[in-house]
Amino acid sequence: GAKSQGLARHGFLEAERSRRHGRVGHDAPHVTESGVATAPNTSPPKPSSEEFRDRLSGFLRDELGAPGLSVTGVGRLSGGASRETFEISVEGGPFARAAMQRVRPGALSATFSMVREAGLLRAASRRGVPVAPVIAATDDVSVVGAAFTLCGWVEGETIARRILRDEAFSVARTKLVSDAASALAGLHEVPTDDLSLPAPSDPLIEIRALFDHLAEAHPGFELGFRWLSADRPAPTSKPVVVHGDFRLGNLMVDAQGLVAVLDWELTHLGDPMEDLGWFCVKAWRFGNEAPVAGLGKHEELFSAYEAAGGGAVDPEAVHWWEVFGTLRWGVICILQARTHLSGASRSVELAAIGRRVCETEHDLLELLP
Repeated sequence: GAKSQGLARHGFLEAERSRRHGRVGHDAPHVTESGVATAPNTSPPKPSSEEFRDRLSGFLRDELGAPGLSVTGVGRLSGGASRETFEISVEGGPFARAAMQRVRPGALSATFSMVREAGLLRAASRRGVPVAPVIAATDDVSVVGAAFTLCGWVEGETIARRILRDEAFSVARTKLVSDAASALAGLHEVPTDDLSLPAPSDPLIEIRALFDHLAEAHPGFELGFRWLSADRPAPTSKPVVVHGDFRLGNLMVDAQGLVAVLDWELTHLGDPMEDLGWFCVKAWRFGNEAPVAGLGKHEELFSAYEAAGGGAVDPEAVHWWEVFGTLRWGVICILQARTHLSGASRSVELAAIGRRVCETEHDLLELLP
């Protein structure tokens, strides 16, 4: 299900973030000999503590020029491998409710810039990309133990199966492909000069290295690597801001359509076709048949993207990225099953992910000519 797929990408995303954001030294998470991503731990103030509320209140009073502001409540919403999300209640300030994303203390807290991410969100918003409005951000770990962003509260749903099936989203489903295309078109037009994003790299070499490190025999994936190497499109002449994980599960939707794009930690410079291809990977259809996120056809996505000003779509390049994304997902499944089998994190859900490896091999073979 959606929760299992969310768990399944965390170890691989740690490796991705480490590469894209240039982490070095003892703070860098790494893949061990057993193929498991690890990171050190620290002990920040507990979100339920008065110390946490006092520190955050003081920071926000100074940052927003609101001397009467007081944080009155902190409620945990979710927690992943890289981020913790909290609902923040405030009195005496310019807002009453907000969402905080705090980098998990340890490896990321010292090296991942939430200030940079906040700047990216503001730049994307100026291009019409629906995002949660940024209130404040800091990389100063002395405030609440790790870097964080604080954004205005946005109402909506992120669970893909509900979005794809519940009657409450019947209208939204008719618009989501177009909404997503418009969001990507806007994102790909964001000026890149002042964002300090990771430069384009060779994702095929990187995923190959991880696959080789895991040292498992998967003939279907080997065929995928062979095809991807032989048929890769020419490098883009103009790298753009690529979200890196644009899919159902990272989109907040209400009854009328897309209201916010979430989870920006894999953003980098690259080929705009990468985002379109990842959006079409079968894993993100959550059981529906339609090839674009379980919602529509490729042609619908491409025409909406071009109509929104996103430039000409190369269907062959998008297909290449869809094949690559499917292979990438398969490697993530191997990695997460290994996380359970090694004893690093015992989890029935992670163990079950291992059973999806052969399913993903089958999906990959169906995509190959």
